[in-house]
Amino acid sequence: MKWQGGRRGGGGISDRRGMGGGALAGGGLGVGVLAILGYLFFGIDPSTTTQLASQFGGVGSSEAGVEGTPQDQAGQFVDVIGGNINDVWTAQLMGYEPPTVVLYESGTNTGCGYGQAAMGPFYCPSDRTVYLDLGFWQQMQTQLGASGADFAKAYVIAHEFGHHVQTLTGTSAQVRSAQQRASSQAEGNRYSVALELQADCYAGVWARNAAGVSNGQVALEPGDLEEGLRTASAIGDDAIQSRGGGRVSPDSFTHGSSEQRVEWLRRGFQSGDPATCDTFAGL
Repeated sequence: MKWQGGRRGGGGISDRRGMGGGALAGGGLGVGVLAILGYLFFGIDPSTTTQLASQFGGVGSSEAGVEGTPQDQAGQFVDVIGGNINDVWTAQLMGYEPPTVVLYESGTNTGCGYGQAAMGPFYCPSDRTVYLDLGFWQQMQTQLGASGADFAKAYVIAHEFGHHVQTLTGTSAQVRSAQQRASSQAEGNRYSVALELQADCYAGVWARNAAGVSNGQVALEPGDLEEGLRTASAIGDDAIQSRGGGRVSPDSFTHGSSEQRVEWLRRGFQSGDPATCDTFAGL
């Protein structure tokens, strides 16, 4: 993926790396952590964040970090890609306001509770912030079998920005309301799946429009989309449940099957239009 010539300073970065925050006991990712990571990969419900926070170290308010463009390559990548995603959504959505992006290590306070790296990348609607522990890139490959290519990483970021778009448009609030009225956990999970698949579709919309807002300085290269689709397939709920040795249970899905995630990422990319991302039809 082409990105190093892209504009810097537009990603809304708050860098908390090196500030501490604590880690899970035992140092490594055990089976339980892998289950959490798989459950929450590419998005997280704020109520679930708070529940997990109580298990992992308490709840607190967000702390300040160093604002601006990080100097390391990984931080610059997030800044350039985040700025490009903001540019795409500014063109697509009237009144778009960029989120803050927090880079952290191990754990950090958020508006939704205490966030741990084991939860994977997540978006908190309470403080309208995307939280990224960049060690997750390696975990994508070693723990989840996903691609570690640049576009696969950008897909992670774009998906979380998609949750921010859902907050701005009111979709997230509507889903939470519908889940509260749901007659069963399985019904509530279907709304979660639709929300996550729409964020996948929004990531595809960004990818299709990335080059157009940057004069080609940020752009996909041959093979990039295929890398993203392989990653989408690797982190489907059915793939994660199978990899963990458990029974595949569609009623427990919260993010969608591999086939669904691939379909909606591809659909967003093919259209480049967020209007085609109605994953709620038929619910």
